Amino acid sequence: MSIEMNIQWFPGHMTKARRMMEANVRLVDAVCEIVDARIPESSRNPDVTELVGQKPRVLILNRIDQADIDLTKAWAAYYRTLGYAVVETDSQSGRGVDAFYPALIQLLQEKIEQNRAKGMVGKPLRAMIVGIPNVGKSSFINRVAKRKAAIASDKPGVTRGKQWIVVGEGLELLDTPGILWPRFDSQTVGENLAFTGAVRDQIMDRETLAANLLLRLRELYPERIEERYKFIPDPEANGYELLETAARKRGFLIRGGEADLERMAVQLLDEFRGGKLGRITLERPPALVKNDD
Repeated sequence: MSIEMNIQWFPGHMTKARRMMEANVRLVDAVCEIVDARIPESSRNPDVTELVGQKPRVLILNRIDQADIDLTKAWAAYYRTLGYAVVETDSQSGRGVDAFYPALIQLLQEKIEQNRAKGMVGKPLRAMIVGIPNVGKSSFINRVAKRKAAIASDKPGVTRGKQWIVVGEGLELLDTPGILWPRFDSQTVGENLAFTGAVRDQIMDRETLAANLLLRLRELYPERIEERYKFIPDPEANGYELLETAARKRGFLIRGGEADLERMAVQLLDEFRGGKLGRITLERPPALVKNDD
């Protein structure tokens, strides 16, 4: 059982960003929602549906290079059954990004035909790019635009204001700040966001977070713990005990021979976020969960 944590992070600028999105959604033809393929549901802001209404939506499963390949395919199939256009991308390498524009064209075919009938041939399509902090929005935009058009960072909360990005003559993208929502639905959602770096590390106890990550890895990918940290996770151990074992295996000790849990916690989180533990997806689509039951 994971250690209880109260993970909430909603800086003041996010309220302003939410209002900005609400005011500008009428200017776009579609909304492109970028999510983290490792935590597809946890990285979807539930407020987005309310904000964008009935606008056509493209769902971008980003960071597929770090996610479980089979589960990414399963999530993509699941979201397509819900009516979304789905594109799988790794915005760092550019893999899959070229599929975005064709998917958008197909999604907006009716709108394009309407414009043509009104004599508005060549009118650029406009799409709003939305997503939580640190999900790769700016890197994705830079890949689509084929230039450094948006500020990219591995820290949450970098893009603060809206930015219109012109992509050739046929597409304009509205980059928006990454926003979370005021209260997470469950500890699991909060943990997933914290594991992947969408929530600032400074607001929480990293040792507890790392201990809970090890518990999750023991449940879903125990072989990764063995491969990376050279021990078979004890099924009866709590998260702190697993973290201590990992620290000792790494030789992270402090005076008196005690395990340096803080150093190990930072190392574990960095290695998970950097993909060094292999392809990991922490959530499964409802169909798979139901079948497993």
